[in-house]
Amino acid sequence: MSAVKDEDPRIDGIKTKIRVVPNFPKPGIMFQDITTLLLDPKAFKDTVDLFVERYKGKNISVVAGEVISEEYTLEYGSDRLEMHVGAVNKGERALVVDDLIATGGTLCAAMNLLERAGAEIVECACLIELPELKGRDRLHGKPLHVLVEYH
Repeated sequence: MSAVKDEDPRIDGIKTKIRVVPNFPKPGIMFQDITTLLLDPKAFKDTVDLFVERYKGKNISVVAGEVISEEYTLEYGSDRLEMHVGAVNKGERALVVDDLIATGGTLCAAMNLLERAGAEIVECACLIELPELKGRDRLHGKPLHVLVEYH
């Protein structure tokens, strides 16, 4: 398990900028809204810096985000990821970045897309993890690095 715990003082500042919206988008969901973090220049910079510090010098050739097509299920519905054909070349080393891992559906869909394109998944990185939803268990042993865990 890879997570930046509270030993880095920047984590506390990041945590204070993540707004929790109860019962959104449906009853029982505690939505982790990072809009407030994105609007705070220092918290956003600290978030990006923590990820850059981790992956600098690791020979990552592709950083994949949400952009073939792969459908997946979320805790509150379903969605689809799309990736431009040719965005990733066979043999490239990919880092999958997402704001949050809950059930793992989005990360699994992204990994499936990248692997279909021939990429090697090096690691997944998320700002937030909701461990009780066990999304990490769906990653088939791929490493996951998170900055903030909410229990």
